[in-house]
Amino acid sequence: MSGVSLSESPSPRRVCIFCGSSFGTNPVYRDAAESFARLLAENGIAVVYGGASVGLMGAVADAALAAGGEVIGVLPRSMMAREIGHSGLTELHLVETLHERKAMMAELSGAFVALPGGWGTFEEMFEALSWAQIGLHRKPCALLNTDGFYDALLSFLETAVTAGFVRPESSALLLSDSDPAILLNRLRGYVAPVYDRWSGNAV
Repeated sequence: MSGVSLSESPSPRRVCIFCGSSFGTNPVYRDAAESFARLLAENGIAVVYGGASVGLMGAVADAALAAGGEVIGVLPRSMMAREIGHSGLTELHLVETLHERKAMMAELSGAFVALPGGWGTFEEMFEALSWAQIGLHRKPCALLNTDGFYDALLSFLETAVTAGFVRPESSALLLSDSDPAILLNRLRGYVAPVYDRWSGNAV
């Protein structure tokens, strides 16, 4: 997609977080989201997210801000009009469409992390992962797998590899861990796999 940066960094200065606009049924989801947001702030890493004040999205923003971190939101104007926009962010960019939102979040960020969420979270992460697969960026994509939330998805992705629809080399494009600190270390140490995206051959 036009506007998606190819830049990469062994230690991203901004991390894009995709997560739910609700809290989910288990308090551990909110606890982990807040823990990860605080960890980023304490390490001088800014949060880029969808700009809302509700659910895990709001919890991430509030936790990072409370820890002295920078939080950048990107929100469609139509959602701001419904009064779900966060009013206390470091920066809030208002855009016209969801496509513009995702493109700007990608441009501003050096890594992508999905926390528990729903359709929107899944769609955003898989688009970022697809961009990585075809070489539009070399930024790490990761799942914070709180309480096994993504276990079934990870198992299904292994099925997709076995069935021949995802190249084995592409599996290295997606990181996953349940521990926020370990996941952050993996983001910092990430090196994008180098291979021919179309043939699968190493280059």
